[in-house]
Amino acid sequence: MIDIALVRNEPDKVRENIRRKFQEHRLPLVDEALELDRKNREAIHQAGALRAQRNALSKQIGGLLAQGKKEEAEAKKAEVADIARELLDLEQKEAAYAEDIRQVMLQIPQMVDESVPLGRSDADNVEMERFGDPAVPPFEVPYHVDIMERLGGIDLDSARKTSGSGFYYLKGDVARLHSAVLSYARDFMIDRGFTYYIPPFMIRSEVVTGVMSFAEMENMMYKIEGEDLYLIGTSEHSMIGKFIDTILTGEELPQALTSYSPCFRKEVGAHGIEERGVYRIHQFEKQEMVVVCRPEDSMEWYRKMWQNTVDFFRTLDIPVRTLACCTGDLADLKVISCDVEAWSPRQQKYFEVGSCSNLGDAQARRLQIRAKDADGRRFFPHTLNNTVVAPPRMLIAFLENNLDADGTVRVPEALRPYMGGKARIG
Repeated sequence: MIDIALVRNEPDKVRENIRRKFQEHRLPLVDEALELDRKNREAIHQAGALRAQRNALSKQIGGLLAQGKKEEAEAKKAEVADIARELLDLEQKEAAYAEDIRQVMLQIPQMVDESVPLGRSDADNVEMERFGDPAVPPFEVPYHVDIMERLGGIDLDSARKTSGSGFYYLKGDVARLHSAVLSYARDFMIDRGFTYYIPPFMIRSEVVTGVMSFAEMENMMYKIEGEDLYLIGTSEHSMIGKFIDTILTGEELPQALTSYSPCFRKEVGAHGIEERGVYRIHQFEKQEMVVVCRPEDSMEWYRKMWQNTVDFFRTLDIPVRTLACCTGDLADLKVISCDVEAWSPRQQKYFEVGSCSNLGDAQARRLQIRAKDADGRRFFPHTLNNTVVAPPRMLIAFLENNLDADGTVRVPEALRPYMGGKARIG
């Protein structure tokens, strides 16, 4: 959510930002916000004038009573009563205008960073850099579910019976590998100075609307029937929500946090949930990183955060690349975002395994997360999030890139302490 002052002072800049995101249908929101803001400021001005008039009359009443002019004082009291009724009406209008403005502002997208490439969809995203050499082995790489089944590591048929498509049972060494990756990711981020958290896995609606757009909410979140609770789609939701209605001191910034959670997603709009695969599913686990920092430091943190994910994957012998998300592919709250994609030897292309985003002050404004310097200056901090790793999707890249011709899978040295010292599974 951007500042109404920006809409008021630079409406053309806001309109151009909407056009850059190819959301022309939202252009009328700017005029709607301007009109509501005008009415609200007019009501505030009128209320201020009435309060000044009431104060002046109150002083006159005191003077008249002191002079024994009771009838004149009573007449002034009647005027004060009339003003009180007008004030009440104006205050109710102010509250209504403020809420209307908020609802409109929630729909106006965040201002996109100038470096974000112009484009309508993810097809227009731009490759930034590659890390590691993408290789294709001299043997056929099976589909990831076939690899898992040969290792005795997955049961999709039972999951379909208990839960439907988009669910799975992991077992044996594959399940152990799944847990090992998450444990390694946890320690990897702790070693980089992040504080480890396990957050609540359900959040209230006010937190949901504070951390994401309405479209994302409808397409992602599972609602708990009969309660004001939603299952989280990522731990970023509850980690940012942790700071709702708080004032941080300057010394408390930055907050560098890494969190584990299960994630639950409806995946509405996805082109079908894979019947046999584990690429797009309703339930998975993830290690996340979240940063709350000063506005002037957020772009530096953005670069550090996606680099952390790149470094993590490279320690597991997985080639990756970074992809700058274009304007049309950015969610409404994002200033800038990039995807980390892993190499698939079977498909001979990269696929998404994580996403890093700088949301500027959008979430802070929605959730009233503020910061205060020693000199009393207040500001909205910036929030960022990034995927460290999200198995089982990451397991697809891991198994394909570490598979040998005999069907066994290499365990990189960094992961062996979490696998009981095993150098190979099969």
